[in-house]
Order: sequence, then structure tokens, then C-alpha cells
Amino acid sequence: MADFVSGFWNIYVMGLVALSILFCVFILVSNMKGERNADGEAKLHGHVWDETLAEYNNPLPRWWMYLFWLTIFFAIVYLVLYPGFGNNKGLYGWSSAQGEGSQYAREMQKADETYGPIFAKYQTEDLKAVAADPEANAMGGRLFLTYCAQCHGSDARGAKGFPNLTDNDWLYGGEPETIKTTVLGGRFGVMPALGPVLGGEGTKDVANYVRSLSGLAHDSLRAQRGKELFAQNCAACHGPDGKGSHAIGAPNLTDKTWLYGSSEATIIETVTKGRQNQMPAFKDFLGDAKVHLLAAYVYSLSNKTEAAK
Repeated sequence: MADFVSGFWNIYVMGLVALSILFCVFILVSNMKGERNADGEAKLHGHVWDETLAEYNNPLPRWWMYLFWLTIFFAIVYLVLYPGFGNNKGLYGWSSAQGEGSQYAREMQKADETYGPIFAKYQTEDLKAVAADPEANAMGGRLFLTYCAQCHGSDARGAKGFPNLTDNDWLYGGEPETIKTTVLGGRFGVMPALGPVLGGEGTKDVANYVRSLSGLAHDSLRAQRGKELFAQNCAACHGPDGKGSHAIGAPNLTDKTWLYGSSEATIIETVTKGRQNQMPAFKDFLGDAKVHLLAAYVYSLSNKTEAAK
């Protein structure tokens, strides 16, 4: 409610909440007693289905009524103790927002007091040393499962468009400090769309040349024509030999690792439409100390022998 600058919305929410509770009370009261005939039998509503199935005007079962009354009572007590009735903060003054004195702030402060010294201890250590520490590695693994597994998978082997972190193929480099830089600041990779420049046949020629670089089946005549087009349009990023560049995150096209797939159709799609891929930055969200542990864990995934020493 603090986001609304007009007092109207405060009154609107309060009215809506109050009317909702009163309406529930009205429904309960109006259904506490059923209608009876002169002989004491429950009246029929007049609704009949399948010729003989009739609906009687009986009151709701008592246990059901009591549960509804308990729900209404709980709602009123909750609104007295906690926020929910317009701008009223409740007797407890509880807040989940990130302001000073909020539950979030209190929980974060408590967590920092408990785990802060541990994070600080590892933050001063070399990343390779942290990667080799079993306790630190376990903490980094939990951070990975919480913040990274959604894209890279719980086994860190990635998926289409999301890099495998367990091999030694890196877009920006697999050195510990480079990995930390990636996690802190994120990455934004762009492959420009070359379809309008190359045309349909030129794109297919380039795709066959790219497949030839990694030893995949290809049309040799098309690959020969595509080599010149590659030099003119692709070598600036991927290099004249197609081995890519860590400086700009251009993939190596001569190995067996493919981010989106190695089929001719997929490569043609990539060259024609281009690609955009973003790795979010975690500096502000996690802070340097947690990122230090996380980066060490990611480094250990592709350097298990070294990390185990």
C-alpha cells in the first residue's frame, strides 16, 4: 500500500476487506436455519433432477458452520496483528519489505551474524584453495542449486542455450578469476543475424563450412564456397581458424561442443537469425563473499582432480 500515492486506494482496500468479511457473515447467518413446512418437514427448493432427485432447504452442517466462523475469527485477528487492512501495520508492525526493521532485514542480519564470519574466512583465500576445501565446496554447491541450477541443471551439464559447466570448453575462459567475474557481472552474448547479408544459399554454404571445421558430415563444394564467406563475415569474431575468442565470448567452432546444436538446420537457423544469450549478474544480489564460494564451486566442476588435492 505504501506504493499508492493516493489515499483513495487505502480506503478502497479497507472497504473491500470489510465488505468481504461482512458478506461471509451474512451468508453464514442466512444459512443457519432451513425452511420448514407446517408439519415440520424441510421444504423443497423446487429443484428436481433426474425425475426424483430433489433439493431440500436444510441448514448447513454444524461442524461446517463452525469452521467458517473460525475462519472469519482468524481473519479478524490476523488483520489486527498484521498488515492487510489498508495502511494499518498491525500491532506487530510486521513487514516483509527490505526496509529497516522489516522481517527481511532482521532475518538477513541474523544470517549475516551466523554465516558472515564463515563467508569472510573463505573470501580471503585463493579460489583454487576454496575449490579444494570440502566444506566450502559443499556451501558453493548449495548456492549453485539455489541460484544456478534453473538454467545449468542440477548436474551443471546445461541444456540447449545454457553452457555445460563440467567440461573444459568455456566461452569467456575457465580460469577461477574469470569465472568469478562472469558470476559477479553477468554476460551478454550476441550473435548477429547474417541471413540478410548472406542470403539463403550463402547461409547454407557457411553452415557446411562450419560443420567441416569440427569434422562433421558436410557438402564439400558448399564448404569450399562457405570458407570465403566465413572469412568475410564471421572471422572477425570467431577468428580466421574458427577457434573463437574468450575476450568477446565467441565460441570455438572446431571442437565437438555446441551450445544450440550442430545439425545443419540448427546452424543455418543460428546464422540466419542470430542468437542472444544473457547470464544475469549476481554481484548485488549475493555479494562478493558468496560469489567467491560459488565461483570456486563452478571451477571445481571442470577441475575435479585439482580440486580434490
